[in-house]
Amino acid sequence: MTVAEGDVDAGSRLLEDAQAEIVEATDRLFDQLLPIPDDPRDRLYAAMRHAAIGGGKRLRPLLVRAAGDLYHVDRTPTLRVGAAVEAMHVYSLIHDDLPCMDDDDLRRGKPTVHRAYDEATAVLAGDSLHALAFEWLVDPVTHADPFVRSELVRELARAAGPAGMAGGQMMDLAAETAQFDLPTVTRLQQLKTGALIAFSVEAGAILARIPAEGRTPLRGYARDIGLAFQIADDIMDVEGDEELAGKALHKDEAAGKATFVTLMGLDRAREQARALVDQAVGHLAGFGEEATLLRAIARYIVERDR
Repeated sequence: MTVAEGDVDAGSRLLEDAQAEIVEATDRLFDQLLPIPDDPRDRLYAAMRHAAIGGGKRLRPLLVRAAGDLYHVDRTPTLRVGAAVEAMHVYSLIHDDLPCMDDDDLRRGKPTVHRAYDEATAVLAGDSLHALAFEWLVDPVTHADPFVRSELVRELARAAGPAGMAGGQMMDLAAETAQFDLPTVTRLQQLKTGALIAFSVEAGAILARIPAEGRTPLRGYARDIGLAFQIADDIMDVEGDEELAGKALHKDEAAGKATFVTLMGLDRAREQARALVDQAVGHLAGFGEEATLLRAIARYIVERDR
């Protein structure tokens, strides 16, 4: 075994342990933060718990943890910020699955919220998780410095809004009736998928009070893994296993949407995803062993099966 192979092996083991830990810790925190009240809101909280607890890769909380580890940030704030960004992500999935959007029946191996409950409850569950994400970020338990909390709120709002995830979702809806070229699809995915991933990486540095100019390598890393993640998703949509994915596949093809695969072909898409991962790892050249987990996450992005 070469030194490089040994490094990859060590990174894989570190990733496996860290992901198992963050999945359990995130579920435990959601359980604490979303207690079911003894009043008529109980159905709303049950719906939120149905969507937020159990299932999912917890990639975004894992990225917050990994980026925080670069600067030796305490695990309590990184977990809380990870839960906030995961709440924002889950809200987007709930709304994305609604009949007025993608009309999906399955998410993370479970019935979607509007199927398990009803459409109105699903809308309110998504709205509530969106609001709670900011409530958790501004809590002094998350960070003692109000300027850090304020920056986290501002950056998450930017990543989730029209200049980020919501704007990308609007472009995705438009893709059903328009034929997008590669630059437009790239921009769509940088907003819809990449914006929350970018926030997750940068949040670790914000918690460490790293100034904006010091976060350039992390922004480059996040941009590249965000695109690699979506290319891998597009490949999975063509070749994946629905049971492993825990959601319906082949929907973009059925809707006639342009994707990285339809625009580049499978082989070129795979090559591009690998090149982006190599580029992402290159952005971390200034870091040492403390970036091992981030490097392993980048490789996992294109190797996952769900």
